[in-house]
Parts: sequence; C-alpha cells; structure tokens
Amino acid sequence: MTTYLLAGGGTAGHVNPLLAVADGLRARDADAEVLVLGTREGLEARLVPERGYELLFVDKVPFPRRPNRDAAAFPARFRRAILQVRAHIRERGVDVVVGFGGYAAAPAYIAARREGVPVVVHEANAKPGLANVLGARRAAAVGVAFEGTRLRGGEVVGMPLRREIVDLDRAAIREEAAAFFGLEAARPTVLVFGGSLGARRLNDAFGGAWRDILGAGWQLLHVTGERSEHSDPEVEGYALHRYIDRMDLAFALADLVVSRSGAATVSEISALGLPAVYVPYAVGNGEQSLNAASAVRAGAARLIPDADLTLERVREEIIPLLEDDAAREQMRAAAASTGIRTGTENVIALIDRALAG
Repeated sequence: MTTYLLAGGGTAGHVNPLLAVADGLRARDADAEVLVLGTREGLEARLVPERGYELLFVDKVPFPRRPNRDAAAFPARFRRAILQVRAHIRERGVDVVVGFGGYAAAPAYIAARREGVPVVVHEANAKPGLANVLGARRAAAVGVAFEGTRLRGGEVVGMPLRREIVDLDRAAIREEAAAFFGLEAARPTVLVFGGSLGARRLNDAFGGAWRDILGAGWQLLHVTGERSEHSDPEVEGYALHRYIDRMDLAFALADLVVSRSGAATVSEISALGLPAVYVPYAVGNGEQSLNAASAVRAGAARLIPDADLTLERVREEIIPLLEDDAAREQMRAAAASTGIRTGTENVIALIDRALAG
C-alpha cells in the first residue's frame, strides 16, 4: 500500500487542486492511504475533513518580510515545523510528499528530503510562491498550471480541477442551466463574476451596461458577490445573483465570460473552451495578470486592466465582441486547443514517476 502526504493550504487556490489530486488517488486505488498536511488556521482545517481525509497538522510559520521580533523567532519556529513533519512521515510510513504551496508546504519539502522521501511540486499560479520555489530545487518532479511559469524543472500539466468541471457537458445541460437561472437557452449569454465577495469594477461597469448587452441580443448572468449592494432591475434577460453554488450550470450557459483571473478561474474557463475577457485583480504582486497571459497570447482571451474597466470600455470593446461571431469563434477554438482538463491525471503521473525513480 502506498502512503501519500499532500501538503498545502491556507487558501482555496492551494486546497482545491490538492483535494482534486486526493480524490484522483483515492478513485484509482481505494487501498492507498491519502493524508493531508495543513495548518489549523487555513481553509484546509475545514475542507479536508469534510471531504473525508485525515488532516495532519503543522505549525503555521510565515516567512518574515521585515526584521522584527517574528523574524528573530523564525529559525527556531521553522525548525520545529520541520521536526513535526518528519515525525508524521516516520509514523505514517509516507512514501511520497506532494506539495501545492502555502505554509504547510515549505517545512514538508525539507522534512521529506531529510527523510529520503521523494517530493513532487505543483504550482497553480503563473508567478510561483516562495514555498514552491524552495521545493522545486530538489524535487523529483515539478508541475505547473501555466506555460511560462518560471519554476525549476517545471512541466506544464495544467490545474487539477473539480470533477463537476472536468466532466461538464455544456450542450447536454444548457436547457437545465437556463431554467435554473430563469434565462433562455436559445439566446447567447454573458457570464460576469468577480469571486465570492464580488468585484466593484465589474459590478459598476456591468450594472450600467446591461441595457447595451440586452440591446445586442444577449442575456446577462451577473454574479455580484455576497457583499454587493447592487439592486436587481428585474428585467427579462438579466439575471442578478449575489452568489452561485452551481458554477457548472453558469459555465454551461455562458458563451462569453468576463471575470477576474485567479489561477483556478482561468484554468476552468480554458478547460471548457470558453472565450473570456479577464480583468485582473489589481492588488498583490501582479499574479492575476500573469495567470491570464498564456490565454491572451493564445488568442483565447482578452485582458482589460482593472482601472480601465468602465461602462465606456464595455461599450467600446465588449459590446462589439458580442456582435462579432467570427472573433468569438476564434477565441473559443484557441481556448479549446490550449485548455487542459487532465490536470489531476497529469499530476498523478508525476507522482508515479517520482515513486518509480
């Protein structure tokens, strides 16, 4: 029996691909032991047990960004975290460590190396995190979601995705999706969303542009986020929702997507072959722009900077795109040729290779 230790967490960007690989390993071999390493503070503390996996804990030790008291304490705290992971590896007979980034991954990489256990790294973002930069240096295999990611030994394997996205047959459930949102299956639909909390730029621009979209013969499915105060005009062809827990149905109905460009979002949209306009979140180190870059280069998507997304820009760029069937078809074909639905299988192949090596 093989024992896998999947390390990562903190945010959904780390936890979701980790869980997709865990499910893939369990589906392939019911006798395999799939363990997850995470912190008590991260999203994994809730999601991993809910999915039925045993969660082993390691202390959360943030890398110090400036000289202060935490920086002085970091070496001792990090050594303690490494010892915690080494104990888990020994006690559970771990055969391979698979890291997805986040606070749990860095000590896991070092602990695995000291215990003689092979390491596999998966990087979801186009701009790698510090933990994965560290882990990739001596990893047996490294997979990245996006072409152009600068990570030592990185191979493009795509993103491990949710099964409801991987298995989605958009044409087969379009009628169901239209009925779910109170829209028409026969009319083309723009899907606009900015994450669970919403995106003010998207909401302001499309809260004003819905008349133009309907005037172009399209429908608008607008997911504003739970904190949005945008009011619903309650007109035919415009479906406004604060939150959607059936994104598979939203994607099934969409003919064009306008959204932020988180790694999972870009990967899912590309895997489904949907043309997109990305509006990267402007806060951070620019990773959302980089996540969208490969799709833009391939011709599958367009990019509008957050500061430039206004009602006027929607009218100048997106409305003409709705009226240009040939342009959208070119984008759709590009997305279909570059999107990857087999990210989970590809990462598992890296794991198998590391074990064989």
